[in-house]
Amino acid sequence: MLFSKTCLGGMVTAPHHLAAQAGANVLRQGGNAVEAMVAAAAAIAVVYPHMNGIGGDGFWVISEPGREPVAIQACGPAAALATPGFYGQHGDAAIPTRGPRAALTVAGAVGGWAAALGHAQRFGRALPLEVLLADAIRHAQGGVPITRSQHELTRDKWHELKDQPGFAATYAADGIPLLGAVLKQPALAATLSRLAEAGLDDFYRGDLAATIAAGLERVGSPVRAGDLAAYRAQVLAPLMVQLKSGRVYNLPPPTQGVSALMIIGLFDRLGVSEADGFEHIHSLVEATKRAFILRNQHVTDPAHMSVDAADWLQAAALDREAAQIDAQRAAPWPHPAKPGDTIWMGAADAQGRVVSYIQSIFWEFGSGVVVPDTGIVWQNRGASFTLDEGANRLAPGKLPFHTLNPSLARLNDGRTLAYGTMGGEGQPQTQAAVFTRHVLFGQNLQAAVSAPRWLLGRTWGDVSTNLKLEGRIAPGTVDALRRAGHEIELVPDYSDMMGHAGAVCVHPDGVIEGATDPRADGICAGV
Repeated sequence: MLFSKTCLGGMVTAPHHLAAQAGANVLRQGGNAVEAMVAAAAAIAVVYPHMNGIGGDGFWVISEPGREPVAIQACGPAAALATPGFYGQHGDAAIPTRGPRAALTVAGAVGGWAAALGHAQRFGRALPLEVLLADAIRHAQGGVPITRSQHELTRDKWHELKDQPGFAATYAADGIPLLGAVLKQPALAATLSRLAEAGLDDFYRGDLAATIAAGLERVGSPVRAGDLAAYRAQVLAPLMVQLKSGRVYNLPPPTQGVSALMIIGLFDRLGVSEADGFEHIHSLVEATKRAFILRNQHVTDPAHMSVDAADWLQAAALDREAAQIDAQRAAPWPHPAKPGDTIWMGAADAQGRVVSYIQSIFWEFGSGVVVPDTGIVWQNRGASFTLDEGANRLAPGKLPFHTLNPSLARLNDGRTLAYGTMGGEGQPQTQAAVFTRHVLFGQNLQAAVSAPRWLLGRTWGDVSTNLKLEGRIAPGTVDALRRAGHEIELVPDYSDMMGHAGAVCVHPDGVIEGATDPRADGICAGV
């Protein structure tokens, strides 16, 4: 039997053990959950560069006892020069997915760190940036062993990445690195040291910003100094869905957070009584279809939407959608899929503050471009725009669609639960699996994360749109799903394509519980 880790003084869960330990180190020095998360976010940008980085975006949900949760949207818009005409001049029929012209949006993650720390000032004494970034700087200077997933993704995507500016010199100077080889990133260490000394704002409006802008322009990106200088992360109210068990929060558009909330809102109405059988999986898959259809039709930069995604989470709207779900038959599929790589992390402190955070560069290693003189690999999130008419047509200053979405629940029994995962299209599906298993059906938190999962549609590292099931799912359940009309593909157990999930839960008595995914390289680091 798998059991969650518990503690009283605070906890950080992350898909890489060094990131979790960086956060726990901050908690031990009296830091709060937000400060611990900034430390973990900086560290994981160093030790898991194929999944995320400071050249990417981030999203926060922060819970503080006695107050409504807040969200932080730290995603950058398309550059002023990033127009359909710009790509037409370069002969692009579509936005490239790799290279300098894929690096077309501002990186918002560091701005999100700053906004989160600003929000956390209400908590009291603050630790200096030198402390929060110390582990990340040390790992970048001294080096870290390359993980299995970094080795495999470097190998598998080598033909796309090897010729991108700065990539090979930074991550593969001697060719595709071996598993366990030590990766040192001195330029990134210098960049992080500069941020620790000058402040996070230097990324957008200081000497570091000037270096970033000049480097991006030199390699052929449309991002300029003015785009960086104009950027601010936004603190805003999260979306919320009311369930029988409590309230669940996530980010509004341009993220697919509304889909994560819709799926569990619909499932809450379907009367399923036990986990992991046909009814559980079928009902969540069918709820996913209803949520994704609306998402694909409408979700983009909210300034360009004609509908309010919050309306989809109202009780009457969820009742109508739930009534469209057939308890015995699969609805037709596929619909367009959304890829994406990322990391999710959770943190809680002894005062009951809880953070759900997600950070990403979109595809593995993002655009593949390492900004000269900085060690920063820049995201390719703007590749989710299109040059054709539609909700996600490229326009200067527009926010791209985001698969990123961190969830946080406040349950009727007094628990606060932060949970999430990487995995593009799979993020809201894995969240629903973990939430329903643990909250609705009473599974131990670690068991809910480790148990076999499923995935409808395309996700990280895959292009097919069928229903994928890990091999540990009971054969009778697999047969029942086939009979219901699902197109089934069995995949290896503990597959990366099922995401790297995790969770942190604060109980009313102050006990903090955590879980991490055996599919990743992480731990729960308790204090």
